[in-house]
Amino acid sequence: MSTPPEPEDQTESPPQHYFTAEPVSDADLRVLEVHLAGRPLRLLTASGVFSPDRVDKGTAMLLRHVPEPPVRGTFLDLGCGWGALALTMALTSADAAVYAVDVNRRALELTGRNADAVGAREVRVAEPDDLPGDVRFDLIWSNPAIRIGKVALHEMLLRWLPRLAPGGTAYLVVSKNLGADSLQTWIAGQDARWEVERHASEKGFRVLRVHLPSDGSAA
Repeated sequence: MSTPPEPEDQTESPPQHYFTAEPVSDADLRVLEVHLAGRPLRLLTASGVFSPDRVDKGTAMLLRHVPEPPVRGTFLDLGCGWGALALTMALTSADAAVYAVDVNRRALELTGRNADAVGAREVRVAEPDDLPGDVRFDLIWSNPAIRIGKVALHEMLLRWLPRLAPGGTAYLVVSKNLGADSLQTWIAGQDARWEVERHASEKGFRVLRVHLPSDGSAA
């Protein structure tokens, strides 16, 4: 799986922009040229969403280190932004159902428009409360919004990680300086069935792997 080159720096919008359902700033739509799933793409981004001007460092690092997605299955991009992870999943695994979830409605609109533009027909955008409760995921990729605070982050992970299907795996990219190692320890303590490990480490970021064995039991 071809992954994007590391960007020169990391740009993050102010928290009140991309953590809220309705960003107050003007959309300021723009075209972003990126390389995802082994191909060049021209996508729409806008102000009021996470990293509107580039694939941010954490997401790029995740894409460099995760295994290629299975050919088919049900996948989740948790906190999708303008859709970098969801689009990569869908373009790599055309037979997979890919859910793109975010609280930010502008981000969901962008992801939906970008999926249509690149022919990723299996991308389904949804706010968290709108996704059917019986859906289970074979694969989760996420660059979670650490800056929402520890309590909110833990609530979010406890909402979505238990929705791993047996045999399913989640990959989370987290900055070491923002508590990646303590988060790994915390996740490991939440469910004895989960196998939790540091999958990769690079330039201040960790990729954490959370796996639910096929028989649903601890290793």
